[in-house]
Amino acid sequence: MKLARIAIWFDPEVAEARWRYGMNVFEAYLEELLNHRGITYEMPKRLDDLQRSRYDLVLVALAAETEATVDVLHRFASEGGGVVLFANLNRMAARFGYTRQPRYHSGYASFGSGGKGTDGSESRPLRFLDALPWRPFEENAASAGKLGEIRLDALQDDARDADHEVLPALLRFRVGAGFVDRWSVGLLTTIVGLQQGSAPLAEDGAPAPDGTASVNDGILKADDTIEMCWRRDRRVSETGAPYFAYPYADEWREVIIGHLVRRAAEHGWSVPYIGYWPPGVEAVAMISHDSDGNDEEHGMTTLELMKECGIRTTWCMIESGYSRKLYDRIEQDGHEIAFHYNAIDRNGYWAEAEFKRQLDFLRAVASDTDVVSNKNHVTRFEGWGELFRWCEKYGIESDQTRGPSKKGNVGFLFGTCHPYRPIAWSEERNRRYNVLEIGFLTQDLDHGKWTDTSVIVPFLEEVRRAEGVAHFLFHQVHLHQKQPVREAFRRTVQEAKARGFEFWTGKRINDWERARRGLRIVSVADDGAISVAAGTGEAEKIEAVLYIPVPEGGSGSGEHSHASSVTVRYGVPTIRTSTGTTPLMRSVK
Repeated sequence: MKLARIAIWFDPEVAEARWRYGMNVFEAYLEELLNHRGITYEMPKRLDDLQRSRYDLVLVALAAETEATVDVLHRFASEGGGVVLFANLNRMAARFGYTRQPRYHSGYASFGSGGKGTDGSESRPLRFLDALPWRPFEENAASAGKLGEIRLDALQDDARDADHEVLPALLRFRVGAGFVDRWSVGLLTTIVGLQQGSAPLAEDGAPAPDGTASVNDGILKADDTIEMCWRRDRRVSETGAPYFAYPYADEWREVIIGHLVRRAAEHGWSVPYIGYWPPGVEAVAMISHDSDGNDEEHGMTTLELMKECGIRTTWCMIESGYSRKLYDRIEQDGHEIAFHYNAIDRNGYWAEAEFKRQLDFLRAVASDTDVVSNKNHVTRFEGWGELFRWCEKYGIESDQTRGPSKKGNVGFLFGTCHPYRPIAWSEERNRRYNVLEIGFLTQDLDHGKWTDTSVIVPFLEEVRRAEGVAHFLFHQVHLHQKQPVREAFRRTVQEAKARGFEFWTGKRINDWERARRGLRIVSVADDGAISVAAGTGEAEKIEAVLYIPVPEGGSGSGEHSHASSVTVRYGVPTIRTSTGTTPLMRSVK
């Protein structure tokens, strides 16, 4: 079976020019998407390196708007290669009889068969935050396949939909023996914007028009920067509780990967990838607690409740914390001790020195094991990347701050339930922080201040479909003082276990995700043997699921061993197997 040789073209000169002008290059996030899916790729340094003899697919993240660039990529396609453009390289439009249109900053894309998820199901309309479409400028424009549509509605006004033009979300051009596909949607800037906002946070956000989420409370928080539409992107539960229902960023990831897998398979190439969870793990949930008040009686109640439910959780500890005796018991029961940074003016403040001081205090008194996770008190946040820089510098590998603070903005308010690496602002050349963000869905169900238990099942079902993390926050104080919160906690665990969820701590998720990203599928032999490379020592220790799409007309589906199975993912027959437990690099039969 032939594995696709993939190149990401990211022109360093274009990036340097944009950074000089203080512009962001969120197109760099394409690397994060492929790394998260375990897809092998290369990053050529020069345009001349994009030769058909070296690569099968070129994913154009950032390119110079020059005829030289157009010539190289057009020739690559004509010789049998595949080129994918991400709302860029407008210079190429004229080659196909098209011209670029004005940029649109938000809207929704609807897909038919081209928007299928891993299970072949039809996708819902997806919110985007950037689009730069093309339009044919003459009657005899070169024919192009059109997939999906985008409704360009910058004003987010339902009543105006009919007045706005509908254009293809994806254009597909046949070029010689190959193809050029161009997304009209700015997929990479959309994913970044949904996850992290569109600008550094410096003021309160806009509240929900119906009064259910007054985020403008005078405290800068993560949820001051959401890019969802209050009216279109929320649903209401059976009790009338509003919630953000759609993990758009995760769905856009699936659109990108699914398109890549299918187009490669159509041309006889396989794009293998790594499963999100280990063999036998159907879905992952996480419970974290914030120790506001630091009453040890509250901690003891929470410990007993965790033992009753048979799960291990993450305890985010705010200064002054608990006694060492209670910390020892928390760890003896298998729970994680994490940091709860307090930057509220009356107790703490937003500064690197204060972050370090509080973290040092916790590490000195709490545990002999290192503290590697954090969640900020009241989801306090400001700026863009300061928090992630502090985490990197002081050994915090995973942050959990990005979640809701109000009753009406619970759910997928940042468009994702997956662990991801945030991207920096232009001042740091849009690097990816060495921190995993694991956001949460809601706080203390049935407390009264937040939402109720009617959202549990919708959240779990959507997270399971997205293969992400169902992260719920329950404070120790509320578990101790409020019987309805305790019952809501029990129901959350019961509903999750009934759907095959396993409960992991934040540290376990972080360790797994970092190790999993160290694996790459590098070859598949004619007899079906798979070679997997481990880039880190931790990656050598884990067992992971491998997915090998079988190209059209290709062999392999009948040559795998009894340890493998064939399923259909992204509309392509796919071998599902695992790495096993022997050292890498190795072959799996």
